[in-house]
Amino acid sequence: MVIQGGDKPGRLVVFDVEGVLLPEKRYLIFEVARRMGFWKFVRVLTVGFLYTVGLMPLESALRRIFALLRGFAFDDLFNSYRRVPLMLGAEEVFEKLRELGYRTALISSGIPAPFVKDLADRLGADYASGLDLEVSNGRVTGKIGGEVIEPEGKALVLKKVLNATGLTPRDCVVVADDRNNLPMFDLCSLRIGYYPEFLVDVKSDFVVNGSLTEILPILPGNLSKASRPGLSRNEALREIIHISGFFVPLVCMYLLDRYLAVLLILLVTLFYIASEFARMEGTDFPPFSVITWRTAITSESCEFATAPIFFALGIMLSLLLFPVPVNYASIAVFTLGDGFAALFGKKFGRTVSPLNKGKRLEGSVFGFLFAFLGALFFLAEPRRALVGAAVGMLVESLPSPISDNITIPLASGLALTVLP
Repeated sequence: MVIQGGDKPGRLVVFDVEGVLLPEKRYLIFEVARRMGFWKFVRVLTVGFLYTVGLMPLESALRRIFALLRGFAFDDLFNSYRRVPLMLGAEEVFEKLRELGYRTALISSGIPAPFVKDLADRLGADYASGLDLEVSNGRVTGKIGGEVIEPEGKALVLKKVLNATGLTPRDCVVVADDRNNLPMFDLCSLRIGYYPEFLVDVKSDFVVNGSLTEILPILPGNLSKASRPGLSRNEALREIIHISGFFVPLVCMYLLDRYLAVLLILLVTLFYIASEFARMEGTDFPPFSVITWRTAITSESCEFATAPIFFALGIMLSLLLFPVPVNYASIAVFTLGDGFAALFGKKFGRTVSPLNKGKRLEGSVFGFLFAFLGALFFLAEPRRALVGAAVGMLVESLPSPISDNITIPLASGLALTVLP
């Protein structure tokens, strides 16, 4: 653990690194593996997937991944880390915290300690801790160690920071995104989930799905008088595109066979995936890259944007799995309900949903209304439309480990299919 700050009064804010300060989908090892050959990249993705779904513990996953880097030049690894952009708002947050005398700590399980130390230098953080990476003759041996990769490792590191500062859990705030950080939650009086996965969402006191600067008004002491962020131009355009998916069933009804529509959506999706790979390398792929830049939310502007892929997949699965007109109604619930819920929730929402700290109750109410009208358009049966909309918007309002671009249309379509 590296301690950089002097004696400071007050509180401590501890940050996870991957997914909070650095883009989750541009994790350092992913960046490196893409340059080491296709099969190694696939192996890294596979191990990452097994950890994500809970089939492999973190320490085993990290050891397998770093073993693939054996013989890789340490300087090349560092340069790859340096090419990963900071999340938007990160520098502003740390500058504000420094002004107010807050101490800050960076604790990472997946990034080598020298890299976390470098990141702490760039941001002006007081404490930095990462995994130990063995290097011999300037090359990585593939062996790793350190407290942070142990099951309770991050909590052990945080305890040392608290002891060194004389602070207590009452003075500590944690900002994190994945379950590897949950052991630290018991050591902090305020827990903020930042684009959190399912378990972190449930256990967080607050959830932020936007710029990292949105954590400032939440912190103790009324650090920021900034008003709640409204609907940005990017978010509005993004949801308009989402809502426009309602026209897919109309195209299938009057112009194209649904199977042909699925084929066309698949082709567009493949072109989009190619454009995202190009964008990650700094190359524009019009018109897809232009649309992505104009509709990306904070995290997506720095990483591979997967939401459009799940959006297309949700529509394609609905068209293929459910009979007409149930498939059309499920798409209407998904596109209109989810889209208008996001628009109204961001623009007018003030009441946090009791089911999901990242949602607003006002958005869910308006989403349900538009979902009902959309389903009614295709079903012409109020009772069935009501059930389809209710199921779809209930799923939309719940935290889930699976993208709601998939769960909403599938849940709604399944409910309408089994409904007598």
